[in-house]
Amino acid sequence: MEIYEIICGAVVLLIALLIIVVCLMQDTKGQDSMTAALGGGINDSFYNQNQGNTREAALAKLTRLLGIVAFVIIIAMDIVVPLVMKLFQAE
Repeated sequence: MEIYEIICGAVVLLIALLIIVVCLMQDTKGQDSMTAALGGGINDSFYNQNQGNTREAALAKLTRLLGIVAFVIIIAMDIVVPLVMKLFQAE
């Protein structure tokens, strides 16, 4: 096992843990189902409804960014790096 595989594996593991933590930090979605129709739902003021929008938006963006970074690292680790290593070994 090469050193780049160990480093990339550790980075992917760290990103996966961060994605789990960020997803758990996000609030659940509102009650837009039958339970809200039957139970009446929660009637908050405009301020209370929009209080968490910036935090929720930031967490959603962070989740998306971490997913993209993990995808790029995994693709680089599985496809690009072995091709480059073969090119350098051929010389």
